[in-house]
Amino acid sequence: MIHRSLALAGAAIVAATGFGAATASAEEVNLYSYRQEFLIRPFLEKFEADTGIKVNVVYGSDGILERLKAEGANSPADVVLTVDVARLKAIADEGLFQSVESPVLKANIPAQYVGANNEWYGLTLRSRILYLSQDRVPEGAIKTYEDLADPKWKGKICVRTGKHDYNRSLVASMIVHHGVEKAEEWAKGLVANFARKPQGNDRGQVKAIHEGVCDIAIGNTYYYALMKNNDKEPEQKDWAASVRPFFPNQDGRGAHVNASGAGVLKSSKNREAAVKLLEFLSSDTAQQMYGEVNYEYPVNPTVTVSDEVKSWGDVKFDTVALSKLAENAEEASKLTDRAGWQ
Repeated sequence: MIHRSLALAGAAIVAATGFGAATASAEEVNLYSYRQEFLIRPFLEKFEADTGIKVNVVYGSDGILERLKAEGANSPADVVLTVDVARLKAIADEGLFQSVESPVLKANIPAQYVGANNEWYGLTLRSRILYLSQDRVPEGAIKTYEDLADPKWKGKICVRTGKHDYNRSLVASMIVHHGVEKAEEWAKGLVANFARKPQGNDRGQVKAIHEGVCDIAIGNTYYYALMKNNDKEPEQKDWAASVRPFFPNQDGRGAHVNASGAGVLKSSKNREAAVKLLEFLSSDTAQQMYGEVNYEYPVNPTVTVSDEVKSWGDVKFDTVALSKLAENAEEASKLTDRAGWQ
């Protein structure tokens, strides 16, 4: 039997693929996903209902690239879905993705969200914004990412590790816009303003503001809505109420965005179904669901954002190609080390 979901145990487990014997049926597609099950299951069920194509999934936060390299041409996976374009590029750099020419994808996804040779496609956008204390950071006191290095914020900033994909992407954007030297100078100024050693996740930084540990945090947009609407853990609603989400650089290049995305593997035995899955995920239906369920921004410019996302206001986003961010991800990782952002 083919399992619908398995925990990915890392690169060491390469014999047990989680899909059973590979098949060539056009009525199924095998997906390796960095994204958590609860975030994507509603879309996959809709795809299955609409197309009759069954989606089999292996979920994992790490180890997918190593697993794909070990499996090689024998990999049962057809599609990889990731939370960050740098991971997509890493897979592409290993020669594991195939080019996908699709009029549907071309129409639905702007060029700046597409990888070289159409090897991967961005599917949803999330902005890396600032969370500001409602009580302790006055309106207009901070306007840009660059302002985070101002010594007046010494001991006021909380953030997770610089090694995390989300922060690495932000640093990569600073490299693209300012060059390595200036970006490193900025990162060192940011580190000098930390209220504590980097730790926890994005929600943890907002919690720290609520507790008075710091006044400013860096986090992805959708976490604000997830906290604000969290009925299972109502204390998170208090965390969200203590901050206001702020989109930096609105008078300049715009707020930084990263994307979740996907690509079809060269090893795919179900290519037609795999392409159909990507096309569906770029469609109005799936893009609208992304906004309603996950509070993300659609890449498809014809799709209206959800009411919750709309409540954050009209926002200007940085239009730098995501492939440029991915190209600078490795340098960004080295830079955070040199700056002491561990």
